[in-house]
This record gives sequence, structure tokens and C-alpha cells, in this order.
Amino acid sequence: MNRGRRLNGGIAAGTPVLLLAMVLAGCGARGLAPVVDRGYGPAPPGYYRVRPGDTLSEIAERKRIRMSRLAAWNELGPPYPLYAGDLLRVAPPPGGARNRPERRAAVSGTTAKKRRQGAGSTKAVARSAVKPGSAASASGLDWAWPVSGRVVQRYHASDRTRQGIRIAATTGAPVLAAADGTVAYSGSSGLAGYGNLIIVKHSPRYLSAYGFNRRVIAREGERVRRGQQLAEVGQSADGQPMLHFEIRRDGATVDPLLFLPATR
Repeated sequence: MNRGRRLNGGIAAGTPVLLLAMVLAGCGARGLAPVVDRGYGPAPPGYYRVRPGDTLSEIAERKRIRMSRLAAWNELGPPYPLYAGDLLRVAPPPGGARNRPERRAAVSGTTAKKRRQGAGSTKAVARSAVKPGSAASASGLDWAWPVSGRVVQRYHASDRTRQGIRIAATTGAPVLAAADGTVAYSGSSGLAGYGNLIIVKHSPRYLSAYGFNRRVIAREGERVRRGQQLAEVGQSADGQPMLHFEIRRDGATVDPLLFLPATR
């Protein structure tokens, strides 16, 4: 393979550290996503008022509650969408009852415009709910999940520390190619905390990156098929077994959940 060949986004295959720095820059940071107080009223006892940038996993960590339990108390399922202004139950429902907190629906079009023109009462939505696989057809690629597991960290376009998703998995589990392509890089990332890295170029516009691998199997220049094993799941910097996964389009990161199918 020509180590100096340019990949999409103007990154040279022969410079893996630079490539990872641009593709996964800052994702190893463990700081919480920034939140902004928009003037919501205080949450009643036993509830938490969701702020822009919050994710269910972060709230669970802050409140020292298992994420699965927090999701069950609030009747939330993958991909666990949260909206600014929601009341999220953070204490066990009385008598085990499944009391659903108040939810704010995302608004659009004329309704959203009218609310914005109101007396400052419109609450900003943290982010739109993602429809799994909604962008897959336009990519011209047949995408699949690289590993089976729960998404423990989601993508945030405006947060450089969250430019991909992280999927919980068993150490040593196979990491699979998300789509057909050619392995552009395979080896140590050269950046602390990321371990071994695989980068697959799928087309002139798309590539995917797989981090935290315990062992890489696919070799540079190798043509791989969707579902073919690339590596083995390793651990993040804090010792949690998981895969860091990204998709880039024209050199820019995009939310992988827009391309991955709803079912695994």
C-alpha cells in the first residue's frame, strides 16, 4: 500500500498519528459535555431537569445510578433520546410504580417559529432524536454494527470529545467491518489511551475508525467485507471493555447512528 496516498478529508495514510488526531481528536477526554442553564425551573424532589448536552449515561454516572435502572424508571429505550427541559426521574418510583415524567416534544416548522416568537417561553431542544439508519441509503453503502452491545456514549457534533460512539462489549469479542472497504491503517494509534486502531476506507467519501482494540487482525491494504473480523475488543482508558467507533464523510465526522441499522 502506498503509505503516502491521500484519504478522504486530505489525510495521508502514512501519518497515522495525524490521522487519528483529526478523526478522533479529544475523544479520550472524560469531562462531561458542557451544559447551559436556559432558565428552567427547579426540578421537584426525585427528578432531574435535563439540560442541553446531557446524555442518559452521564446523568446516571453523576447520580450514581445504573443506566439500565434509570432508563427503566423513565421508560426510555435505545437510543435514549433526551430533550432540554425534560424531567427525568432519578429516585425509585413510589411503590415500584412506573411514573413517566413530563416530556417535551421536539417542534419544527411553523409551530417552532410561533413558539420562538412567544414571550421567551420556548425551551431549546438539546438535540433531535436520531432515526437509526436514516442516512444509510444516501451513502450508497450497506452498513452493519461493528460489535453487538449497548451504546454507552453517543455522538455530539459540537463536542470535540464525542466525535463517535462507544459501544460496550466483552473483551476479546470480534470487531467487525461496518461495510465493505479497504483497510487504510492497522496498528498502534500512537496516541495514549486509544491502543490499537483500524481505519477502513469504504469509498471516496466514507471511512470508518475502530479504536480501543486489544488486537488487530486485518492488515493494511487488505480488502474486507461487511461483517468480516478486523480486530478484538479491548478496553478504554478507564479500563472499561468497549469499542470506539466513528464514521467520517468527506473528512468530517457524522453520527454513526444515522447509518447503522435499527436492529443488530
